[in-house]
Amino acid sequence: MDPEGLALLLPPTTLAALADSWLREDCPGLNHAALVTGAAPSQAVLWAKSPGVLAGRPFFDAIFARVNCQVSWLLPEGSKLVPVARVAEVRGPAHCLLLGERVALNTLARCSGVASAAAAAVEAAREAGWAGHVAGTRKTTPGFRLVEKYGLLVGGAKAHRYDLGGLVMVKDNHVVAAGGVGEAVRGARQAADFALKVEVECGSLQEAVEAAEAGADLVLLDNFKPEQLHPTAAALKARFPGVGVEASGGITLVNLPRFCGPHIDVISLGMLTQAAPALDFSLKLFAEGTAPVYPALP
Repeated sequence: MDPEGLALLLPPTTLAALADSWLREDCPGLNHAALVTGAAPSQAVLWAKSPGVLAGRPFFDAIFARVNCQVSWLLPEGSKLVPVARVAEVRGPAHCLLLGERVALNTLARCSGVASAAAAAVEAAREAGWAGHVAGTRKTTPGFRLVEKYGLLVGGAKAHRYDLGGLVMVKDNHVVAAGGVGEAVRGARQAADFALKVEVECGSLQEAVEAAEAGADLVLLDNFKPEQLHPTAAALKARFPGVGVEASGGITLVNLPRFCGPHIDVISLGMLTQAAPALDFSLKLFAEGTAPVYPALP
């Protein structure tokens, strides 16, 4: 999907509410620095200082809209960044522009970092000749899930379930609480009804077969080594060709190709959101009528 169109997934009211919460966190009371800058009309350039994938424009826009500033983008969502690159210009009252600066930069840096990691994972999978789905997980930063899930999509990966309501996932603790794999899956199947799929975390071929027999739509082979994963998936698919197989646990950008195989439908990586380094951006004011130039290093 074209990254530019992904912004349509984000409800404007949700964007506004998130921007408000982030701005309140950063400035819940008096903004003393506003007396230093004043309210004169000002302009700044957004510079990208590290390579990666640009992601998070809708969040950046929403933050500056809440402080009465306007953003003009010079690069589209999903662009490959080659530093140092001019990405956008922001205009508005000086005190408002600087009020939104850090919050907007934090959001853009985090979202772009996730998109960059996702793009690298998808590229590694495709170079291995695998055409399945590379996905994230629910291991996201509290209060920042929408940003990180959106970043996954811009990077070309799948978001996986957004929350507990998006898929009935039966994990090992559910199995223990329910008294067994079959009991847990049957309970999940009843709860899911016709509207949701049921996925079951399994630690062996026996558990995977039991889950499939009980009606699981997908089986998650968790923390399998590649030499165990592929024969297990092949044996399961031989008996239940319609059951999807997801591999997860201990997968990184380095070892991802070893988990790619003909019987694996999904590979999910928690590190795409948990360990993706943020990209480096900065916002620099410049005088009206002058050509913005990134400051030289000392």
